[in-house]
Amino acid sequence: MLIPREELQFDFQGARFNPSSDGDRRLLAWVFDQFLYGEVTGIQCGWWLYRAPHLDAAVFLARQAGEEFSHVRRFLKIISLLKEKPGKAHAAVRFLSTGMMGHSWGEHVAIEMALGEGLVLGVFYAMIDTIPDPEIHRILSTSVVEEERHVGFGEKETQAWLQKHPSSRPLLLGLALVQVWGLRFVKRFINKTLTRKVGADHPVMSRFEAFYEHSLRCFETRIQRLGLSEVPPSRLSAAAKISLIALLPFRMLGARFRFKTQLLTKTYLDDPALKDFVPPRE
Repeated sequence: MLIPREELQFDFQGARFNPSSDGDRRLLAWVFDQFLYGEVTGIQCGWWLYRAPHLDAAVFLARQAGEEFSHVRRFLKIISLLKEKPGKAHAAVRFLSTGMMGHSWGEHVAIEMALGEGLVLGVFYAMIDTIPDPEIHRILSTSVVEEERHVGFGEKETQAWLQKHPSSRPLLLGLALVQVWGLRFVKRFINKTLTRKVGADHPVMSRFEAFYEHSLRCFETRIQRLGLSEVPPSRLSAAAKISLIALLPFRMLGARFRFKTQLLTKTYLDDPALKDFVPPRE
């Protein structure tokens, strides 16, 4: 991955949740409600499987769909261990997961996989480090390996897409800025609502502000390393940000026509996996 685990992880300095505490249990259940929604959006793999640009991508998406739905079962198990019922995801999480579903392969692999799943991966690491329950720890440790693979694939495909379609860079950067705004909205909700339930002096939540800023810095670092921006988005001028956002609807509309992908049933014989095929000698 462009950001290794050691760089993405945040040091909670030994702070832990207490799953036997009612407040912690409800807070953790809310967190896993957000994860649950994100994994259910694995149905979107079907959309992209139908539009995969090459055979290797199609094979990967078919496998990913199965992994996402296995995560659904795993998170339901965690919610049951917390003695809670599944609940709705926050509106901003729903928007970031499904409202920003792209219309081109580049939008999907950059915004949803490399950046979106990359952000979730950091939260996975945080949950592993702060939840002492051995069963929850086991479930998350298994899931995180698959999530790392999804992020790595998204990064590789994003870089390949940008080499082929460098003109799509402003579109993808504008969408990434929208993601940043959505993430800051979620942060305000957590600070105002959830932290109040467990108290500002909670061992983990007292580190939440620093963790969130660390996550956003990593998010911006990934944007740079993907090649979407030469500087962190937070250092872009106000004029540059306004331009990227103002032109975003027009760029999104144009992308629907400029970056259409032919179905594999029409292109498979030109796929590298088949063009490089050498029949065995008798």
